[in-house]
Amino acid sequence: MDRESQRPTALAPPGPPPQADLAGLYREHRVGLVRLAVLLVGDLETAEDVVQDVFARLHGRRPPDLTLAYLRTCVLNGSRSVLRRRAVMLRRTQRVTDLADSAETAVLIGESRRQVLLALARLPRRQREALVLRYYLDLADSEIALVMGVGQSTVRSTTARALARLLRELGEDE
Repeated sequence: MDRESQRPTALAPPGPPPQADLAGLYREHRVGLVRLAVLLVGDLETAEDVVQDVFARLHGRRPPDLTLAYLRTCVLNGSRSVLRRRAVMLRRTQRVTDLADSAETAVLIGESRRQVLLALARLPRRQREALVLRYYLDLADSEIALVMGVGQSTVRSTTARALARLLRELGEDE
């Protein structure tokens, strides 16, 4: 072997470690993701757990496209899992009780907003998800379709049905 082949090659300067990107996404988008989860699962503590679980699962793994849309999809799926577990628990115990808001939340949320949130909670899961993604996160049909894993036409029809049902629930269908 000649001396040229034994010389160490210069390495490109290392970029930020993959987890630095994850930490930055956490700092930047945690609050918005928790808000999304609150609207889907109905309480702050569970929503925080969902978001924390998403980031904990992503730690040490590096999906090829770690984007906000991917994180939203993960939070949506985590919220679905929580809601499935709740449904199973309610079926087993045969007790249906309303979720109570904390005292701070009850004071901060006005009565009309509380009624809207309760009506939203009574919607079927897919309709609730479509409305939250559209009107809370202000996502376009294409982005909602990507997050929910459905077609854009399904997003439009689901949103229309959800709005009509929400208006009926609130008694504003005139």
